[in-house]
Amino acid sequence: MATTLNIKRKNIDLPIDIMQKLSVMAAAQGKSLKNYIETLLISKANSIVVDISENPSPSGDKWFDNPENLASVRQGIDEMKADKGKEYTLDEIKDTLGV
Repeated sequence: MATTLNIKRKNIDLPIDIMQKLSVMAAAQGKSLKNYIETLLISKANSIVVDISENPSPSGDKWFDNPENLASVRQGIDEMKADKGKEYTLDEIKDTLGV
């Protein structure tokens, strides 16, 4: 399995009964336990579709699909990180707006 792919080693802990079941399944396929588990995990990971969206809204608000809106949000975040912004409480906003 470790051909020319980039490989990352990771120790995992599994319950003994699970290890026994996996060992039986690996033996039935003529594979080592290690190879069997690696094959299972790789197959599962390859079947998962990961869609990474630029939209930061958990609800998928279309407002964030506009690149100008997203750029404005990012600019505001950068300004806050650089201490160039001010946070307002809800009461301060209401007072400013006269609401």
